[in-house]
Amino acid sequence: MAVIHRTTMSPSKRDLLTVWLPSRPWYRGGTRPRPTKVGGFRLDDPAGEVGIEFMVVTDDSGVRPVTYHLPMTYRGAELPGGAHALIGTSEHGVLGLRWIYDGSHDPVAVAQIAALMSGNAQPQAQSQSDTPDSSVVVANSVSDSAVAEFAVADGVDDTEITVVGGPLLRVHRRLDPEAPPPGLATVTAPWRGPGGEVTRSILLSAHG
Repeated sequence: MAVIHRTTMSPSKRDLLTVWLPSRPWYRGGTRPRPTKVGGFRLDDPAGEVGIEFMVVTDDSGVRPVTYHLPMTYRGAELPGGAHALIGTSEHGVLGLRWIYDGSHDPVAVAQIAALMSGNAQPQAQSQSDTPDSSVVVANSVSDSAVAEFAVADGVDDTEITVVGGPLLRVHRRLDPEAPPPGLATVTAPWRGPGGEVTRSILLSAHG
């Protein structure tokens, strides 16, 4: 199980996202984002090496607030061939220098997303160690599939991960209140609105 450390990161994740978000094709805010964390969860890396977080943030720098879903991984060394997916580096108060990546391009995160969608991984609380998160719901799970090779396409609305010999995984980037279509394999989770109201949205879906 991942251990959550109560410590600092410099620069902070918010600072890194402020620079990184405007470079994304699905971003709809201003040139200087103001992301605020409003929800999310984690998954464990079976090898215990890579941190995997699914962060939900709301940015109010544009014409209207927009809520985004940001899978991220935290590594103690560079991901080979992963420079294109690097969000930034940060000094962790306990673990030292960490490389932070867009999780949709990280093979460890993609493998665990596939495991989650097939019912073989358990969502964990975002800010507590060794604590399952029952608010994250997996519906209509897909067949289990090993992830040996995959391709990623960042679109204007979401990110598609095509697993060779497996399902098409979709990372929903801009979140709205929505009910999952009947029969679609989905992962839904709650997040907090500006008035403290709780909204549930689709964060991940799978086809095939």
